[in-house]
Amino acid sequence: MMMTDLAVAVFSYLLGSIPFGLVLTRLAGLGDIRAIGSGNIGATNVLRTGNKGLAAATLLLDGAKGTVAVLLVAHLAHHGVFIAGLAVFLGHLFPVWLGFKGGKGVATGLGVFYALSWPLGALCCLTWLLTALTFRYSSLSALVAYAVAPVLAWLLTGAWPTALLALLIAVLVYTKHKANIARLLAGTEPKIGKKKAA
Repeated sequence: MMMTDLAVAVFSYLLGSIPFGLVLTRLAGLGDIRAIGSGNIGATNVLRTGNKGLAAATLLLDGAKGTVAVLLVAHLAHHGVFIAGLAVFLGHLFPVWLGFKGGKGVATGLGVFYALSWPLGALCCLTWLLTALTFRYSSLSALVAYAVAPVLAWLLTGAWPTALLALLIAVLVYTKHKANIARLLAGTEPKIGKKKAA
């Protein structure tokens, strides 16, 4: 059992650590995404290159990492789904290939939520979208979506492991957004589509 759980954790972590934003921008000849805008490898920063297609692809692939890891493990060994969900998320945040300096986990976490409970994933995405359309801040949209995620997880599933995983992921998302929170409070956070971070 321990070896199985370890294998699930390692596989999920390695899957999560694939830096799609960095790979796609390099393949497109746009250089190192870490030298652009905020320096983040996620879809929001890829959008600052002006290539909406690459940003959309990054968003989908980062989300797919979370979904695939959880669904695959659920198919093979149901007891390991929560290990898979946390490990794939940590892989995105702290990829070994990039010196453990990865993304902020918004898309990957939503992918995990979709795999655990599609209504949970859908409602969190809807929350993100409505907040983004209203305020035009990607970071604020993520913070609002992840603030409600643990509550939604409990209400929709009634399962404490799902709610606990949602809470852990939310805490990590907030931790990775410390600089964004400071800029939001200072009124200097760039809005969606801006090419440079403040």
